[in-house]
Amino acid sequence: MNTRQDGGSNRLDDAARAGWLYYVAGNTQDQIATTLGISRQTAQRLVSLAVSEGLIKVRVDHPIANCLDLAARLRSRFALDLVEVVPSDPNSSSTTIGIAEAAAAEIERRLRSPTPIVMAIGTGRTLKAAIEQLPPMECPQHKVVSLTGNISPDGSAAFYNVIFTMADRVKARSFPMPLPVIASSPEEREMLLNQPMIQPTLALAAEADVTFIGIGDLGPKAPLYEDGFISESELKALQKAGGIAEIVGWVFDREGRMIEGITNDRVSSASLPSREKSLVIALAMGERKLPGILAAANRRLINGLITDERTAAALLASI
Repeated sequence: MNTRQDGGSNRLDDAARAGWLYYVAGNTQDQIATTLGISRQTAQRLVSLAVSEGLIKVRVDHPIANCLDLAARLRSRFALDLVEVVPSDPNSSSTTIGIAEAAAAEIERRLRSPTPIVMAIGTGRTLKAAIEQLPPMECPQHKVVSLTGNISPDGSAAFYNVIFTMADRVKARSFPMPLPVIASSPEEREMLLNQPMIQPTLALAAEADVTFIGIGDLGPKAPLYEDGFISESELKALQKAGGIAEIVGWVFDREGRMIEGITNDRVSSASLPSREKSLVIALAMGERKLPGILAAANRRLINGLITDERTAAALLASI
């Protein structure tokens, strides 16, 4: 066995050998150490040196490579803490396919942690599709809290509120918000949120370690309007005031600023958890949601994003 010194004039030669053995021949770092007669730590340093010196050029020949590049650029551009970009299906107009599966995987990964966490959940079609992808799990160590009410204007359960579906699947302690999504008046909202049974849920939501939310657009087919939570006149008033999107009922403009009055003073949802202390991940894709995603990212209403490559590219192309 040829014992080599760690350093000296042969260092780049050794780095090239180590890099070739690792990336081309598929050797482990232990195998490289044995082959070159060096320690495992030195083998690791030589492989790193081969990359840093440009001796090894790695190219991933797969569509996912573009997604990884877009995700890295989004993280840098918007100072996000988590980004996942999934491939786009050019033949699909769905606003959930791909990102629902990716979100389910991220939710499952966090719920499988033995360390107790508080997970806050918003509402919407994408989040509902993600929760439906979750496998049955036993998670008694975790708490799952809803950010928004679960009662529709007619008194029925809100269809896209997912807290009960999630609680049934993952068997975690769940904390629903037994309130209307939008109260009939600011006074009713204040009275409801001050109820003793609601205050602990609001406090728990503020402590969430990770939050998953959807972003709803405020166009002609706005989810808030189509699902009956606001009237056509209220939708038009919000649009006229500059509203372009909403998160758990809170409507904001292109700058990410909350619209004053109209329906925002009647929203019963909890405030979004701190983006400085926790992770707030939006699940959103598609042209209609693009202005809302952009505003939310720029204003740091969110610090995490799961989207598709078309939406990611459009976000990066925006000024």
